[in-house]
Amino acid sequence: MLSGLRYFGRHGVHQAERELGSHFVVDVEVASNLAPAAASDRLEDTLSYSVIEAAVRAQVEGPSCQLLEALAGKIADAVLALPGAEGAVVRVTKEPRLAAQTLGFTVELRRP
Repeated sequence: MLSGLRYFGRHGVHQAERELGSHFVVDVEVASNLAPAAASDRLEDTLSYSVIEAAVRAQVEGPSCQLLEALAGKIADAVLALPGAEGAVVRVTKEPRLAAQTLGFTVELRRP
């Protein structure tokens, strides 16, 4: 699981949200067969955290989505395209730009 990945992106329904941008925090759980890596202790036998992080970053910092659900879906698609990924849980939190009564707005998406 990678947790607390924080990036700047330009996602939102309103034009101002896409122009000004916000910070997004992403947590990703990836299902994968870890037995080969556990036995070999070799990076080549697992799904590298840095590869997962790069896939997440590309989506958050990439083209705008209107909905957090769409962004979470794009992140899940990118992660599941990685060799060895068998499932994913993606949580995306959008931090409010102005002082609010919440730390953020979150969606969670699960894919087998």
